[in-house]
Order: sequence, then C-alpha cells, then structure tokens
Amino acid sequence: MGIKGLLLLLKDHSRIYQDIHFRDSKLLVDGTNLAFSLYARSYLDFSLYARSNLDSSLYARFNLDQNRGGEYLAYQVQVQALFMTLGDCGIKPYVVMDGGTGASDIRLNIREDRQRGLLRRAQDAALKGSREGIVPPFTTTVFEQTLNDMKVPLVRCFGEADGQLAALAREWCCPVLSIDTDFYIYDLPEGVLPLKHFQWDSWKTRQNSSYIPCKRYTTASFCTFFNIDRRLLPVFASLAKNNDVNLREINCVQFIPAGRPERWMWVARLEGLLSWLRARTDQTTEDTLTAAMDLIPRVSQQAQTEVLTEVQTAMLEYRLPSSSLRGFFSEGTAPSLPAEMLSWAPEWVRASLGRGDLGDDVFVHRRKILRIQVEHSALQSCNLTSQPLRQVLYGLLLGQGGGEVEEVDRDGLELVRVKVRPLVQGAAQRLRLDSLPQADRAVRLQVCLETLGVEEEMLEGVPAHLRLPVAVTRYWLRRASPEPTLLKALLMVMVQGELNRRTGGTTRWQGYTDHISQPPGFVVAHSLNQWQACLRDASQLNLLLCKPLPEPHFAWLYQGRLVHQRQKQLQQREPEDIVQGDQFRRLYRRLLGAVTQTDPGANRRTGGPEAQLRASMEHLHLKTLDYQEEEEEELGWAAGLDLGSDWPRVTVRTRYRTKDREDRSRNPELWRKQEREGWG
Repeated sequence: MGIKGLLLLLKDHSRIYQDIHFRDSKLLVDGTNLAFSLYARSYLDFSLYARSNLDSSLYARFNLDQNRGGEYLAYQVQVQALFMTLGDCGIKPYVVMDGGTGASDIRLNIREDRQRGLLRRAQDAALKGSREGIVPPFTTTVFEQTLNDMKVPLVRCFGEADGQLAALAREWCCPVLSIDTDFYIYDLPEGVLPLKHFQWDSWKTRQNSSYIPCKRYTTASFCTFFNIDRRLLPVFASLAKNNDVNLREINCVQFIPAGRPERWMWVARLEGLLSWLRARTDQTTEDTLTAAMDLIPRVSQQAQTEVLTEVQTAMLEYRLPSSSLRGFFSEGTAPSLPAEMLSWAPEWVRASLGRGDLGDDVFVHRRKILRIQVEHSALQSCNLTSQPLRQVLYGLLLGQGGGEVEEVDRDGLELVRVKVRPLVQGAAQRLRLDSLPQADRAVRLQVCLETLGVEEEMLEGVPAHLRLPVAVTRYWLRRASPEPTLLKALLMVMVQGELNRRTGGTTRWQGYTDHISQPPGFVVAHSLNQWQACLRDASQLNLLLCKPLPEPHFAWLYQGRLVHQRQKQLQQREPEDIVQGDQFRRLYRRLLGAVTQTDPGANRRTGGPEAQLRASMEHLHLKTLDYQEEEEEELGWAAGLDLGSDWPRVTVRTRYRTKDREDRSRNPELWRKQEREGWG
C-alpha cells in the first residue's frame, strides 16, 4: 500500500538515490504496480510502434484514455515495448502479480478508504473529463496476456505479493522494479529501482552494450542519510502508515530541527518522525515502540495497548519469509498454500488459489470488493447488471448453502455492503466443485451459456475467441439499464479489432487519430461500463469452468475513443458506409446476427433498440453478395477463421442458403425476380 509522503520526502533529498546504468541482470518486477503505473502514465508515442507490427499511422500522440473504458491495444504496445527494451539490455525480468487479500484482513480498512477515494475521483472524471488515474477494468488482464504471449516468466500470488517478491529479491540478490514504497523498507541487498526514474524509453547504447539509465534506492543509503538504525525502519514505516486517530494526534513536526523550511503536512510528519528516531539509535525496537506510545496525548493505558498491538502487527509485514516463488521460476512449481489454509477445499482449487487464478476473497472472507469505473454517481452501479453472473460464480464456488457473499459496491458516492445469495440452478446442478475440471466440457459449456442466456447454435460461425464476447454482448443487450443504443458501434470496433489482429494490425482504423477531450455522455459511458462489467464477470465464470469457451484477445476487443467516435458517425451513416471491405461486412453481419437473433423462448423487449437492430440487420441482409462471393464467404473466409475443432465451420444462415442455392440453380430467372421484389 505504500507510505504516504515518502516519495515527496525523497524528492527533497535526491542524494539518497544512486544513478546507475542497469543491464545484464535479473530483475524482479512488481507486476500489479507496473501494470497500473504504465497505463496511468502512458501516452501514445510513434517511436514505440517502430518496435511492434502495428501501423503507427493509426495513432496520435496523446494520453491513453481513462474515461471511456480504456485503449487496450495501445496499452499492449507500451507493454511490449518495455519488455523488448529489457531484453535488448540483457535484463531478464520475472514478474509477480498480486492476488486478493490473502488470509489476513488487516488492510481491509485501507482498501475501503482507497475505494472511497476512487469514487470521488471517478465522479470528477465523469463530470470534467479529467484524468484521475483510474485505470480501465482489463488493464492487468491485457498486461498478463501480453507477457504470456512474449514468454515472460509471470506468476500471480495468493494474496499480496510484496513479501514474497522481496524475499526472492534478497535470495537472488537482484533489484525490484516498483513504485510501492513498502519496498523502501525491506532490507534488499540490490535495493529498489523506482519506476519514476526507470528511463526504459530512453535506453542507451555504449560500446556495443545497451543499458537503461535509472536510479537505485537502498535502505543503507536512506539510513545513512537520516542517521537512524536500519532495524528501526519497520518501526518508522508502521508508525507512518498507521491511520489510528491517536497516532495522528502526535505532533511529529515538533521534532524537526529549527531552521528547516516548511513542508507539506505528510512530509513534515515523516521528517519529524525520522528526527525523533535519530535520537533512539541505541534503543531496542521494543523500547522505541514503548516510547512512541508515550507520545500519544490524552489516552488511556488500554488504548495505548491496543495501538501498540496494531503497530506490532503491521511490523510483521516487513519480516521476510523464505520465498515460495523460486520453485516456480526455476522449476515451474506453483506456489502452495499454507497447510492449514482452506484445507477443506479440493486440491485443484488450492492449486488455483496458490497460482492466483481464482480470487481468494470469496473463498476466504466471503467478500468481493467490486471495481470502480468512471461513471456519474446519479446512475446505478454498473456492477448490478452482471450480478446474476456473479451469483452463479458464487454458487459453483460455495454451493447453494455456502452462505451469502458480501459485495462492496457503490450507491451514489457512498460505499455500501450488499449480501448476495449464491445461485445453483439448471445445468450447474450437475457440477461438483471437487470434480469440476473432469466434468464433461459440454456440461461446463452449457452452464456458461445458460447463465448468459445464449443457445449454442447462436454462436455457430462466430470465431472461437469472439464467442464469449458475443455471448456477453447478447446478455448485456437484454439486461443493461438504460437500454443500450450503441450495439453497432461496439460490434464495429470488435470486428475491426479481429481483422487487424489477423492481419498484424496493418489495416487502418479510420478516425482513431482524433483526440477527444470532452467528457463522454453519461448514459453512453455507463452503458459501456456495464458491458465491461459483464465481460469481466463472465470471463471469471468461464475461467472457473476451465474455459469451455476460449479466452478472448482482450487487447483487440475494445478501444474507448473509437467506440465513441463510431457512435457519433452512426448517427448519419450505416456501418458499411463507414468501414469498407467484404471481410468487415461479412464478420460484422455474422456477429450482429448472433447477438440479435430471435429467441422465441426469451422475454424480449419490443420496439427498443434490439428490435431496431434486427430491422437494420434485415436491411443489411438485402445487400446480398452474388453467388460466387457467398461461396467464398462460407468456404474460404469461414475456413480461415479460428472456429475451433469442435465447432461446425458454418455460418448462422448456412442451412437456409443451401436451399436458396438449390432454388436458384433450378430456376435462376424466377429467383432474380423474387430478389428484386425484396424476397431474397
């Protein structure tokens, strides 16, 4: 979580850092920290695209979108460029990601305080269009997918990764790349490379050897500069981070030597605390803590004891265990859970929790803290749309009688706790958690599709890794509130992403170079937030079901600015008039047909956007290709798509087209007459 104000304090004392040329070394990467920081600070720069297969003319130089749901493809390029630079400099990265909260709940209050801060910033971003550092929902997913594609060693921990990461850095004698100031307290022999000073995009070459200019921080340099005992650093960190009201009442500024310039409140508090510790270099840790409790004004002995216990618990975080990650990076052995942790859970579940594949919050604490997105507080939380998906997820994890799960979500600008009942119904009743990986794939697929309200036949002809997004889009179209009005724009971007992925990103995305600075429309942005919430929760359900549907390529699915631009363009033109090309038209019609296909058994809206889209789809179908082009579409283009070995390579309308062709071959003149009259 870090120590508030420490980076500003170090900015005033930059001599603590050491300038180095970093190369030819192992590097442990705080993955979650890097993923968020890289997105929040990134902008689209032409120079980065020289290191990728993407066409640089697609992009302009501006900050990555934070308020329209994200720009995942441009972010992927940033990630690729960074890790390619590491390789060019002989640096071998090992990336460690955070899991959930782990077994301990001591930081719950801090997490909830951060959520409240995110709520206020999200409101400012929605109203003003300002960048408030709120990264989009699939940031870490795209980060992990990109590194997996690049074969970069990566592991997700059970709980927070700081302690395990620091322990491995000590064992390997290599630095940690992070901006989390908790690493400034661990006694690491090679220290920390702060992200802010890690100039990977300005790497240099000297005498045929490349390096990255950066700064290194070590606890030895820090303690020497402030003249304090290194053993007291955990005391300093625990007192500085603690939010206890009694500790905040300590006037640390009184200990700052006279004549020092005024500092920001938190910086002054840290400097005063360091000045106080300087006078206790010869004391033990226990004596120093006791003396700190004596500084608390007007408090009872019992209250002092409670605060002391809290600080001592916080100090335990800085005791480094033996790392369980070394076996993973050297032998591929997944980190194991403590023997007593969730001993009742099936072995495959414990293994998944150890790898961080399954969120531990639901299992351990019966709690899920939901993601905050940029949306107006007057609208309901976007997470409500996907709550039925999470209920099925909870039901599979905990069973029907496993107890309710407490969801932490927003109501307006308030953080609220809502009890949600796990749900087990339909095909899910045929699954047991202990044998779920061995269950028939058809059953697991049925559970996934039943939950989304999609028939398997509706996805015939849809490329394999687009089936989950298409099924989610159909679910969202029915459940989103207010009713979505931008399905066409969303599908257009999805289709363009797929075509660009297949061609190596060389197809131009018209209009993407425009820079939008105005805040997005509240309703439009809210609708897209609901779609991403549905996709996120459906992806988690699909993962728990051992991926009966292929995992999508998230970087190519959604580009926030482009979706909003397409929505504006569609007010005057049809999709096929905006983006030309037979491949686009074919795939677009295929996805639109799967999403809007009539389902007689469903409770459908009438007269709304879904009905209008079906009418539009019928209009598009009148723009039929000639006989030769249809043969190419079904036999050539469909064969080129990744449809999966167990799915028929046909389009949704193949069975009807076969009969059409027979009729045409028997009486072509009559068929042409019917087509001219609108029967085709």
